This record gives sequence, structure tokens and C-alpha cells, in this order.
Amino acid sequence: MPNDLPLRKIIHVDMDAFYASVEELDNPELKGKPVAVGGNEIRGVVSAANYEARKYGVRSAMSGYLAKKNCPELIFVKPRYDRYKEISKQIRAIFHDYTDLVEPLSLDEAYLDVTVNKKGNPSASLIAKEIRQRIFNELGLAASAGISINKFIAKVASDFNKPNGQKTVNPEEVLEFLENLDIRKFYGVGKVTAQKMYKLGIFTGKDLKAKTLDFLDNHFGKSGRYYYHVVRGIHNSEVKPHRIPKSVGAERTFSENLSSEIFMLERLQHIAEELERRLIKSKIAGKTVTLKIKYSDFTLNTRSKTLPYFVSNKELILETAKELLYQEELHNSVRLLGISLANLNTEKKKIETKEEIISVQLKFEF
Repeated sequence: MPNDLPLRKIIHVDMDAFYASVEELDNPELKGKPVAVGGNEIRGVVSAANYEARKYGVRSAMSGYLAKKNCPELIFVKPRYDRYKEISKQIRAIFHDYTDLVEPLSLDEAYLDVTVNKKGNPSASLIAKEIRQRIFNELGLAASAGISINKFIAKVASDFNKPNGQKTVNPEEVLEFLENLDIRKFYGVGKVTAQKMYKLGIFTGKDLKAKTLDFLDNHFGKSGRYYYHVVRGIHNSEVKPHRIPKSVGAERTFSENLSSEIFMLERLQHIAEELERRLIKSKIAGKTVTLKIKYSDFTLNTRSKTLPYFVSNKELILETAKELLYQEELHNSVRLLGISLANLNTEKKKIETKEEIISVQLKFEF
């Protein structure tokens, strides 16, 4: 590893099939059966699936119709997001027993910086194991974890021994680990990017590392520099307990497709009210209103307008959303509508944190 890189002890905790696992926890009759949260066999989209369902190819973002076709025994469960948030808060409370440097990515995953921790434990691997055991003992849920010197490697590692496992990538193992990594395992490389890399002869981290910075810049733009550095173990992003949101939104998927703009306006009013509640709760306002429209054929359309002033009340948001709705004709019936607000007043705020200087020993124990 380069000598000038900051060595941190980062844990990425990822709950195993979180939504589905919570449903099994509250309804033991579901255990051992294929379960999908969200959608149904006629319409809708799967939000999450347990491991029994995944064996049949059921996955998140799949239509309920196709999921049922793949797995005839599939059980659909209506999402209970309030319950998931409740459990998530309890999980984060466990995290905070070990460190205040906790960066949630969603309800079911988070980064923890335990370089200096409340337990005085020098081993990040043992801390991860203890956290996972506490989550199981106190909440009855399984979690997996990845442990390494930065957020990128920790997140990749957390997927290796799922479910209910963990993997540690020690500092001296980082370069070899990344070189042997399938390019599809690199966090941030999706299907489209992976196919592009295949055409360029990039199949593993070693292949990626062989490419020059100019080559990657030319073929992947701004992402090229990111790929160049992460494959060399360079990812200096800190765990940020107070993540500043870039946008706030609300959306609704309808049980029946909407073809009348009158009905859409009624739904948009409810969405604007929900968005206003979220903005007030977070004390946020924004200038750019975006209307999201998903048609019955699953094509997605977004329309945006930037206002000269910050807004947060439902009337102004709804007025702009209506304008965007009538901006152009709809080409199909609509299954989902959403409104989001970006260009927020949080972007100018700076969160000051005191950094503690840590002297790194030659032996960095994990």
C-alpha cells in the first residue's frame, strides 16, 4: 500500500434481505417460504425478496407478474416502512455503542469508522462480529459485514460471505484482493459499464489496473479517475455521520394505471403534501422541482424546473408540478408519479468536525 494513504478501520454492515427478514420475524409462518415484499402477481414491483425467493431468480425491481411466473409459490407481502424504520433505528443504536462515526446509506446498511472506538478494541473484525451477534441476539435478524481500510473495499467485502457472514481485507491483502476481483464486483460498476469494460478487455481488477489514467479518462470520463484509484486501494472518502441530502422526494405507485390528468392532479396533491411534511421535518427547502412519471410500459420520464427562490410549501410545489405535467402530452397511461426537490439550501452548509490525529503503527491490527 502507498505509505501516504490514511489507514482507517472501516466496517460496512449490510442487513441480510432486511425487509423480508423483518416480515419473517413478525410472522414466523413465512420462514422457509419464498417471500417478496411489494408488488403482487398482477402488477407492481418487488421491493425486496428473501433468499428462498432469490433461488428462483426473484429480485428487487422485478415486476410482480414476472416474479410469480418464476416462482409460483411466491408469497407477496405489503411493505411496512414504518416498521422497517423502527427496526433500523434500533440497529443504529447498536452501532452508536461502538462509534459516533456512523454513516447510514439506507435503512439496512451503514459504514462505521472504528479506528478509534468507544470500546477501545483494536480489532475491527472482532467489533464487526460482536455487532452482528448483538443484532441477532437483540433483534433476531442476521447481518453481514465487510472490514477493511476504506469504504470502497469494506462495501465490496460485505457481499462476499452473505448471508450472515463477514470478510476482512487486511492492509497487506488489499492490492491482491482488488486484482483478483471480478470487475462486476466493483462497487459502482453496473451492467452497462461492465459490458463496456468487457469489450475493452477488462474482466478483473488486474485488467483494470493495467490501463492508464488517460485510457480510463477517455473511455469512462469522470469515472475513469475513480476506477484508476480504487483498483489501487485509494479511496479517501471519510465516514460522514451527517450526510447532507442532495434531494428530497416522494412518490406513489398506483394499484391501477391512470389515464386521466384529472386523477393525476389529485394524486400529485397527496404527493406534494407528503413531500412538504418531509421538508418541514428536515428543515429543508429547494429550488429545482422535478416531476417523475413512470408509464404502464415502465418507461420513465422526468421534467424539471428551477425556481428563482427556495420553496418548501405544498402549494408552490404542486403549482410547479402541475406546470410540468402539462408541459407535454402523456404518451401512455401512468403507473407512478413522484415529485422531488433539489438544489437545496443545505448545499451551502458546512459541517465542521474535529479530526483526531492517529499515529499508525507498522502493524495495523484488524
